Amino acid sequence: MNDIALVTGARGGIGRALVARLQARHLRVAVVGREASTLSEVPAQAHIVADTTSPEGAAEALQACTARLGAAPSFLAHAVGSTLIAPLHRTRAEAAREILRVNLESSLWTLQAFLSALGGAPGTAVFVSSVVARIGVANHEAIAAAKGGVEALVRSAAATYAAQSVRINAVAPGMTETPMTAAMLKIPAMREGAAKQYPLAGVQSADEVAAVMDWLLSPESGRLTGQVLAVDGGFTSVRPLVR
Repeated sequence: MNDIALVTGARGGIGRALVARLQARHLRVAVVGREASTLSEVPAQAHIVADTTSPEGAAEALQACTARLGAAPSFLAHAVGSTLIAPLHRTRAEAAREILRVNLESSLWTLQAFLSALGGAPGTAVFVSSVVARIGVANHEAIAAAKGGVEALVRSAAATYAAQSVRINAVAPGMTETPMTAAMLKIPAMREGAAKQYPLAGVQSADEVAAVMDWLLSPESGRLTGQVLAVDGGFTSVRPLVR
């Protein structure tokens, strides 16, 4: 395995934090995003403008990484994502399709392109699911379906490619302080209410999620594949003590 990592969704909170951690481990990082202006703000060895929600865009990202850094990446972190909070009966078809496209289809095509680029060599990949795929949370039907698909993809691909020494895992974050959640968390009542749901009180930082993703990409997690680690302050496994 080489020292090249590809991080998609790198301009988001979790992606940006992960890039910094990977570079601290002396990996060369290629970052992928759809807008050159915002992507350029992320320090990296290569900046690739591509839309990984299509098979052509995902393949383009891998090809560009290989061309610019001299080899296909051995490490992949797919942090592309969006969310939708709405009951299903009020969810427009086009909104649901967009959630599936951005979250599930981008994961599918990016993993396909990564595996093709590896060409039979070992590799390690990590994806981003959500607590809403692991426990029922009201008004999250579309995003829960999309992230549930990501988790199924991770498990199946991990089984298929284990013999090739490719490890594929995911994290499932709870409420996290990122640009995506900023509008909601800036309302004091919303922040307080969200924090109270978690046994480990408070809203976690993007770097706390990135730390687990970094570990899943490191040799220290070498015996893990097909796993989805809940980074959620205990939300999906224990109930907080009511005071």
